[in-house]
Amino acid sequence: MAVGETRFPKMPVIEGLRLGTTMAGIKKPGRRDLVVIEIPEGARVSGAFTRNAFCAAPVTVAREHLAACEARGEGARYLVINTGNANAGTGEVGLRDARATCAELARLAGVEEQSVLPFSTGVIGETLPMDRLLAGLPGAVQALDDGAGAWQAAGEGILTTDTRAKGASVTLALGEETVTLNGIAKGSGMIRPDMATMLAFVATDAAIEQPLLDQLLREAVDRSFNCITVDSDTSTNDACMLIATGHGSPVVEGEALERFREGLLQVMTELAQAVVRDGEGATKFVTLQVDGAHSRREALDVAFTVAHSPLVKTALYASDANWGRILAAVGRAPVEDFDVNRVTIDLGEVRLVENGGRAPGYTEEAGSAVMAREEIEIRISLGRGDQGATVWTSDLSHDYVTINADYRS
Repeated sequence: MAVGETRFPKMPVIEGLRLGTTMAGIKKPGRRDLVVIEIPEGARVSGAFTRNAFCAAPVTVAREHLAACEARGEGARYLVINTGNANAGTGEVGLRDARATCAELARLAGVEEQSVLPFSTGVIGETLPMDRLLAGLPGAVQALDDGAGAWQAAGEGILTTDTRAKGASVTLALGEETVTLNGIAKGSGMIRPDMATMLAFVATDAAIEQPLLDQLLREAVDRSFNCITVDSDTSTNDACMLIATGHGSPVVEGEALERFREGLLQVMTELAQAVVRDGEGATKFVTLQVDGAHSRREALDVAFTVAHSPLVKTALYASDANWGRILAAVGRAPVEDFDVNRVTIDLGEVRLVENGGRAPGYTEEAGSAVMAREEIEIRISLGRGDQGATVWTSDLSHDYVTINADYRS
């Protein structure tokens, strides 16, 4: 189940970047579950990782290897991603397995072990089936390709409970030159990113120096992946990688930089929203806009309080215009000196709340008509300042419970 139709886009070639996908049988036979991404020499790579204290072994190793590459003034050369097993909560064994995966791919590719970054997603607390994973690596390497088909195969190869591959692409005109951005992501449950979505990989042919690349990634993640939630749970394995191959136009300053910043945010926002649309059991895609706040942080606190309310989410699933649940969630948000008489709440084009209570013109029929839609917008104005934020979320359905009750079976 997923909200709306989202087709995987055609991905232009990014010179020097290749992707290979294979079926290693890590959890189930007959499905793509092992992906290798080859990055050209001289590229720059930036990463954002989960803040979960129980971060997975591949997150720890990827951070270490990325730091080692940057210390040498180089970028990573390969990414390796497996599904079916998160390699999280696995202690020293997990670290050993993540490093062994990097070492074997490095041997096959003829690069340094620290030039390989590992990523995993799937069940927590189980060790990797290393025999199958290592046996699958040669096939993924042999499959390396730079075409659109390789991007879609990789998008499918990183899925777990997702129902469809998620991709986004944009080509930007920077003066007389063009720059391409391609991205894939996975994520459906355990989605309340505290840095990124579960896994996302975005690449561009632009030439961007490391400090600027790091800054651009942080900015884009904060406005996209950090603004989505399905179930308020932050994964142990979250990672978002941004690769700049340097084979295209340089992005340094001025108008070119601003256009690139906008393009990057567009790609990451499309991917982030695709995760929510494909949330486990989701039947509704909900946009929560909060304005009139003292600060962006305050606006986000209000938006996430509403987005995480089980009562609000189940009302959305039932198409029940129980607007009191939204009002109650706004009222318990961590906002100091809250003047409820200044707050307005709108459901689509219907005013729900003003002057501390139900809006005089509100009717149950009008509210129910909006709640019956597949895509719903809730706007909350706090009347306290000029800052705002937007968060995207989904409803909470019977299928969400079923999917997670049966996750390991």
